[in-house]
Amino acid sequence: MAHPRLVKPETQGLVHLTVLRTERLSSHWLRVTLGGGEIDRFRAMGYDQWFRLFLPLGGDEGLERLPAKANKMFGYLKYLRIPDGVRPVMRNYTVRAFRPATEATDAEIDVDFVIHGSAADGTAGPASRWAETCVAGESVVVIDEGLTFNPDRGTDRVVLVADETGVPAVAGICASLPADASGLAIVEVPAADDAIDFPHPAGVDVRWIVRDHGIMPGTLALEALRDASLPAAPFHAYVVGEQALATEGRRHLVGERGVSKDQVSFCGYWRVGAASPAPKSQRATAEAHS
Repeated sequence: MAHPRLVKPETQGLVHLTVLRTERLSSHWLRVTLGGGEIDRFRAMGYDQWFRLFLPLGGDEGLERLPAKANKMFGYLKYLRIPDGVRPVMRNYTVRAFRPATEATDAEIDVDFVIHGSAADGTAGPASRWAETCVAGESVVVIDEGLTFNPDRGTDRVVLVADETGVPAVAGICASLPADASGLAIVEVPAADDAIDFPHPAGVDVRWIVRDHGIMPGTLALEALRDASLPAAPFHAYVVGEQALATEGRRHLVGERGVSKDQVSFCGYWRVGAASPAPKSQRATAEAHS
């Protein structure tokens, strides 16, 4: 039986949130915790739940002008008509952790940003720059997009492969798996201190790979997948990160390991050499606020 590639969220409206705090976790990880605002409208789904994140690099006016369906074709065209310099930067991120409200605390969402370059010297991209310079009380908007990891494809045995951009997704999946799940997680990161352990079932073997400088991201994770002994079929495979890692990883699993296409979830989050910087006016505005 074929299962849908994506699991849609319960709602996809604009959710206005605020920055609660930030925390530098390692050389390349910075955590931004969001809450307040309309957090009660957000429905946590676990696994690799992802969302569109709109950053106010042009100020709050841009957030106020966002169309209701900015993630859909016609809404996106309206979004593009917001003037350069005011239009928020849109990026895709994964829920690293969701903590529901209690009697003592409000609900919170942790979002982990991969930091390359530096906001101080102008080498960081717009999202990294924002994460490094945002302050408590700053506004953002999110649109929930649901899951890429469809649990109907299996949660008992898994093979999870990612570069650093997929670490939050792998961590979220492992936190949502049943306690008796088994399998393998291969995670490639750019520095040793980026290998921050996360909770996972005892039967899931988490293998960290530290990438030397100059090696293309995803290369070592792909090599490790090709060399790995995989669980007995059937298992649910999940490969995310740099485009070549996702596509080549899927090709290897299906073509050389005989895994059914319906058992492989994959997504290219980014591509080497195809960064999408903010418009010049947004970069200037961000630098002025840094």
